[in-house]
Amino acid sequence: MTLSNVPKRIFVLNGHPAETSLNRTLAETYVQSARDAGHDVRFMNLNDLDFDPDYGFSGYETHKPLEPELEQALKNLEWAEHVVLVTPMWWGGLPAKLKGLFDRTLLPGRTFSTRETTWAGLPKPMLTGRTGRVFVTSDTPGIFMRLAYGNALIRQLKGQIFGFVGIKLSKIVHFSGASHPKEGAVEKWISQVKQQGAVGA
Repeated sequence: MTLSNVPKRIFVLNGHPAETSLNRTLAETYVQSARDAGHDVRFMNLNDLDFDPDYGFSGYETHKPLEPELEQALKNLEWAEHVVLVTPMWWGGLPAKLKGLFDRTLLPGRTFSTRETTWAGLPKPMLTGRTGRVFVTSDTPGIFMRLAYGNALIRQLKGQIFGFVGIKLSKIVHFSGASHPKEGAVEKWISQVKQQGAVGA
């Protein structure tokens, strides 16, 4: 049971496209800790999903039927109270397959409405009431991420992906130096992820 004694429905997505990775280790650590604490957890590895990441159309009037894996990912988002993504930063953005998953699954009628708008004139989000957390790994130091890149990936994740469909992200955790971590760094990261999993945060 959690510290607040209230278990959550949590969907965890490992967004690294490789079969084995630091990201998968972190994601599996979160999943195990959350389950041990009594949360109901659904877990997907991007590497296991077989789908065409190319949306392939210029608008929303026509779209490809979702492959079973993508339909399940979307159902997991709709089911969850809390969504957790673990992803590397590649070339300043998301891995292509992960971006393709978002392109294909975050569609109008299921995750946002183009028939209704917010006060700012944006499509109305349909996944409101959910929280989220993202763990980002990269080789880019945090200070460089902020000053040179303007936290572009973090702003995209928070405002243009999760926030766009109504999922309210808590602080995005950035683990830097991932390819050649300093001694003890990975153990520290695992401990931090384990703590977040236990409280469903």
